[in-house]
Amino acid sequence: KDDAAGQAIANRFTANIKGLTQASRNANDGISIAQTTEGALNEINNNLQRVRELAVQSANSTNSQSDLDSIQAEITQRLNEIDRVSGQTQFNGVKVLAQDNTLTIQVGANDGETIDID
Repeated sequence: KDDAAGQAIANRFTANIKGLTQASRNANDGISIAQTTEGALNEINNNLQRVRELAVQSANSTNSQSDLDSIQAEITQRLNEIDRVSGQTQFNGVKVLAQDNTLTIQVGANDGETIDID
């Protein structure tokens, strides 16, 4: 005898398991994207903190013109590094900081079970 009902239930469970397995992979990719982005943002933050420090240092009236030129050169270098990091940080070919878009990650076995990363 064929057990059509049992086979249908087994097929549904198998499909659900496969969907959940892929959703788990997708969620791990989402975590990796977030970690990549966090690393880049930490680097940008470090550069911004140094720019702030240099700006405060430059306000000291005891600086010579040579000192101010050196400070400005480092500020320019730091700002260029911020631009480079924001333009080049990628995950799987997607520039995560250089584009204004939302990444949608399927994290469940069913349609609509997603999270968005802005």
